[in-house]
Amino acid sequence: MSAVTAAPPLGTRAAPGRGGTTLTGTWSQVRFILRRDRVRLLVWSLAIPALYLASLAEYTTLADDPEGMQARAALVQTPAMVSMTGPGYGTDDYTVGAAVSNELVLWMVLALAVMSIMQVVRHTRAEEESSRAELVRAAAVGRHAAVVAALVVVLVVNLVVAALSSAVLIGSGLEVVDSVAVSLGVAMSAMTFGAIALVAAQVTEHSRGATGLSMAALGAAFTLRTIGDMQQMHGSWVSWLSPIAWAQQMRAYVDLRWWPAALGAVVIVLLLVVASALASRRDFGAGLVPDRPGRADAHPSLRGPAVLVWVQQRMALLWTALGLAFMWFATGTIVDQISSMTASLADNPVYASVLGTGEVTKAFVGIIVLYAALGAAAYGIVAALRAKSEEEAGRAEYVLATPVSRSRWLGASLGVTSVGTVVVLVTGVLALAAGAAVAGAQDVTSGEITEAGLLYLPALAVFVGFAAALFAWAPKASSLVWLLLEYTILVSLFADLFHLPEWARKISPFWWVPNPLTGDVDAVHVAGLCAVALVLFLLAFAGFRRRDVATK
Repeated sequence: MSAVTAAPPLGTRAAPGRGGTTLTGTWSQVRFILRRDRVRLLVWSLAIPALYLASLAEYTTLADDPEGMQARAALVQTPAMVSMTGPGYGTDDYTVGAAVSNELVLWMVLALAVMSIMQVVRHTRAEEESSRAELVRAAAVGRHAAVVAALVVVLVVNLVVAALSSAVLIGSGLEVVDSVAVSLGVAMSAMTFGAIALVAAQVTEHSRGATGLSMAALGAAFTLRTIGDMQQMHGSWVSWLSPIAWAQQMRAYVDLRWWPAALGAVVIVLLLVVASALASRRDFGAGLVPDRPGRADAHPSLRGPAVLVWVQQRMALLWTALGLAFMWFATGTIVDQISSMTASLADNPVYASVLGTGEVTKAFVGIIVLYAALGAAAYGIVAALRAKSEEEAGRAEYVLATPVSRSRWLGASLGVTSVGTVVVLVTGVLALAAGAAVAGAQDVTSGEITEAGLLYLPALAVFVGFAAALFAWAPKASSLVWLLLEYTILVSLFADLFHLPEWARKISPFWWVPNPLTGDVDAVHVAGLCAVALVLFLLAFAGFRRRDVATK
């Protein structure tokens, strides 16, 4: 791909000899993106309102039970729930609206933030990386048209989700103004991460790098919000460093205030200005931070498909492991504060009867270990599906044209992926244990934390094996593995909230993972997960040997 000179700033006249501005063709690309991603965007648009609807069914049932609502309010104030939900407003007189604001906003922001990041990177950096953007720009299309089109689509989807969510909340009898406010606040926070992804797309040359940087920013925001909300009731100044907290600090249904949403709007505008300036100073197809030139001749150690896969995945593994490890270390430093934070609730009979006080710290640590395992599972899925990207780009065909068998090529990919997934989990768990040890935590030991994390390894192997089996047998359906991860998150965090039956919980691989922090280890469950993972890996090898390899 040939590089071109830097373009003028966003919205100015295009280069001489071409009519229009740098935004020419924006609406055509908006329509194209909407048509291309219509199914994907429809699922996102309906999933969030559906989650609101399912939760409201639970909340409205409890509304007629004041003691039940206050028991829920007591749980919301526990450290474990603060880390999972937010600062907890309106707990003195817990209502359905307060439950929505306290318990759901965080997860809605996270879900829409991931959607915004993926959509922005998909239609900016990924298009340049694949050379499709160069073909589009050969027509009468401005330099910034694709960027603006991607942002417009993300904005439209977030507004549609906000409108549908508001309709669901209002239809359930909640206040109109507060329902609109909480929906717009969630959309505003999510759009902030979309703008961050746009900046990241200008910095790095590859889509996986842009996605990694954006997800790291999301993880840092989650960590800052958790630390800030744990430091003091209703959050400290640290909470305000996180865009996630801005939606929560609107205090919908309790003490509504609009100015935190304005803060998000200002940050989004600033990020767009920064992205525009960066885009105008880089070559098309390149990033501000260029890749280092490689050796003229390959080192003998680079022979073999496993080394090739390692070279492709090592930087993503490095930054993912370091970013998550930093986040879990920071979280571990507040473990010693859990007992003192729960002391203020010791006189609450509902709290004492539901959780007690002796195992609260271990319960909190168990949830953080769960988060670390979910992060490792997400990395494992991305890395496992790298084989699909190699096949679609035609590079797998070149490798298989050499004396490399299909089993060896797939085995190399899955081997490096499995090792990387283990590294992400182990470094995260060790960082959490180190943070707890540095803070002087007494209620849980480093050995207990490490053991709890290692027991997730068989479940992570199930995720990697499932992704590999889908790739081998039905490449077009390989994204279904993300549905399994989303369902696992749902079961792990909201199974009791939604009163899921036992059979529905057993679908999640993490349901079978024993927790030594709060119970005994069931060796049968561990062995069962190992067996399922082995079967999935064998199915992957069998399927890949039997199907045709896609050619570019």
